[in-house]
Amino acid sequence: MNPEKDFAPLTPNIVRALNDKLYEKRKVAALEIEKLVREFVAQNNTVQIKHVIQTLSQEFALSQHPHSRKGGLIGLAACSIALGKDSGLYLKELIEPVLTCFNDADSRLRYYACEALYNIVKVARGAVLPHFNVLFDGLSKLAADPDPNVKSGSELLDRLLKDIVTESNKFDLVGFIPLLRERIYSNNQYARQFIISWILVLESVPDINLLDYLPEILDGLFQILGDNGKEIRKMCEVVLGEFLKEIKKNPSSVKFAEMANILVIHCQTTDDLIQLTAMCWMREFIQLAGRVMLPYSSGILTAVLPCLAYDDRKKSIKEVANVCNQSLMKLVTPEDDEPDEPKPVVQRQADPNLDDSLAKQEGTGSGGPDGSCDSSFSGGISSASTERAPVTLHLDGIVQVLNCHLSDMAIGMMTRIAVLKWLYHLYIKTPRKMFRHTDSLFPILLQTLSDESDEVILKDLEVLAEIASSPAGQTEDAGPLDGPDLHVSHSELQVPAPGRAGLLTAPSTKGLECSPSTPTMNSYFYKFMINLLKRFSSERKLLEVRGAFIIRQLCLLLNAENIFHSMADILLREEDLKFASTMVHTLNTILLTSTELFQLRNQLKDLKTLESQNLFCCLYRSWCHNPVTTVSLCFLTQNYRHAYDLIQKFGDLEVTVDFLTEVDKLVQLIECPIFTYLRLQLLDVKNNPYLIKALYGLLMLLPQSSAFQLLSHRLQCVPNPELLQTEDSLKAAPRSQAADSPSIDYAELLQHFEKVQKKHLEVRHQRSGRGDHLDRRVVL
Repeated sequence: MNPEKDFAPLTPNIVRALNDKLYEKRKVAALEIEKLVREFVAQNNTVQIKHVIQTLSQEFALSQHPHSRKGGLIGLAACSIALGKDSGLYLKELIEPVLTCFNDADSRLRYYACEALYNIVKVARGAVLPHFNVLFDGLSKLAADPDPNVKSGSELLDRLLKDIVTESNKFDLVGFIPLLRERIYSNNQYARQFIISWILVLESVPDINLLDYLPEILDGLFQILGDNGKEIRKMCEVVLGEFLKEIKKNPSSVKFAEMANILVIHCQTTDDLIQLTAMCWMREFIQLAGRVMLPYSSGILTAVLPCLAYDDRKKSIKEVANVCNQSLMKLVTPEDDEPDEPKPVVQRQADPNLDDSLAKQEGTGSGGPDGSCDSSFSGGISSASTERAPVTLHLDGIVQVLNCHLSDMAIGMMTRIAVLKWLYHLYIKTPRKMFRHTDSLFPILLQTLSDESDEVILKDLEVLAEIASSPAGQTEDAGPLDGPDLHVSHSELQVPAPGRAGLLTAPSTKGLECSPSTPTMNSYFYKFMINLLKRFSSERKLLEVRGAFIIRQLCLLLNAENIFHSMADILLREEDLKFASTMVHTLNTILLTSTELFQLRNQLKDLKTLESQNLFCCLYRSWCHNPVTTVSLCFLTQNYRHAYDLIQKFGDLEVTVDFLTEVDKLVQLIECPIFTYLRLQLLDVKNNPYLIKALYGLLMLLPQSSAFQLLSHRLQCVPNPELLQTEDSLKAAPRSQAADSPSIDYAELLQHFEKVQKKHLEVRHQRSGRGDHLDRRVVL
């Protein structure tokens, strides 16, 4: 520093002392400056006061010489003390050079800067609030200072500034929020602690409503919640807890929509504390805001659904996520299925920005729920407010999320079940809109039938059954559900009209127009049956392991007659004859043994109605793919004479091990409760000769096996030894209930059986010729 330079009104002694390396001499100079400034204040000489402050700032505090900077700092503090209440007029000139020294490389100088600013602020008190942002910015940097003395000094200054803010009602929160939003993303733990402490202070001031600006800092708070320091995490938990209490008290003033995506992001984090806290907030938001959260449903589901598959290690998160899921599902109502009308702009999951009118909905609720799982929405935003700002359910995004989770085989069972429950719920509440997505959902729903969990399959079948039976799916053309390469063509199922009995005797009908008696299915039903059979055909293990289970459940969920009628109709034209035979055998076993089909069996047992005769004809034509199942169908429907005629044709068939195995199983079935009525009819030999003949026919087909012994013993129990009466002797006998129905053309049915079996024989010979078929014929 040039000693000859004029620093008036500072005397040469003061200048010399300010530049001294000893603190005591600089302190003496500061006292002289204080005395000098007091005189100027008494004289009201503002020019000289400004000149002194400017000299101390430019020539000393901002000097290149470290001792000069130290002297300038203590001199500026002396000026502030001397000015007293008038220091507010010169605060900018006093503060700026001190804050510049906060960045000095010398830790001692940073400490003196803290000390100087403390004295300036202590004198000015509330007058420093217009400069709060620059003070806060400087302090936030010192909070992370590596020097403990500097950090200690900054803490003293920080406490002083907090006291001033708490006492004052002139704090500019609007101007402060941008700085707070910037600083809250600091990664330094001391800076984070500093930020959290200030948020706590501002939240405690009654005149400061920080809740209005929560969307600006919520993301930063959740990031701080993931800090490695336990103390900081605990402080952040307290802050978030206080905010949540405020939200519950004043839900009508909360900007739920602006914070929804923030919660969605943090609900997906790997940090357990952050995820649990965010999920708890999401639960409260859904319950308090109600339908305001609907535009964010796809994002919420993306975050919530994976949590439902957590194990006991994350039980708390799983439980809260389950409440979120259930609460969100309740928000979807039938009103969401109404045609879209002009509404406030609500964008999709990626970045929903609701209109201010939506974000600032007002409600009449006086408080929020207690956070329990069964809390209702009555404490949230009132229905009147949601009517003023209606929201739209964006099914596109929701269905995309559900489809994605269902397609991911790595997703846990409980998540898959939740997805299927959502789909079922949406088909119930918003069927018209959901059917727009059916073509994209259908393949994955069919694929889900191969899931390892029975519970998942049950839920999947519920969704498929709803698709197949919903009135909303009744369209002229539902479109292809699984590609064009189906083995069969689409034929609508019609309800038979009165007077169509002639169809039963028309040879050209071939079962295509035989139809169920209950018109409960829509245009998707037949396509569902086609694709289900196609999946069974391509995935034989599914048919073997789960086929019966799936069909039995569908019979409970849908109309059993419709299912069997449609499958028989499709199998009638199936090109893969081996699969057709296997599928018919499966359907027949279900028909004969499942308790779910008790009513259908009773309907077929007597063939008294036109509908039952129609169904028998349709089933028979497809059952012809498997000779033994055809006989069992005749036994079930008490067409004993026709069963005998069929068995007579067995002599022309290729008898294989598989064939005899099926005959063996039929004998076992005859001994089951299903055929109790048949066994009792053996007592009436006079009216049931063809039943006896048919059973003897089966006996003659069997080798000397356990099944042979079983059937032989049964026939030995027939009371009349003269069983085999001639046809002439039976002409005078009255027709029993077991006689063949006169309205069915059994000759045509027998011809159809022969034709189908001839095709099977040709296919087997072709395979044998190619060498890819094992000859399993039995030499008797």
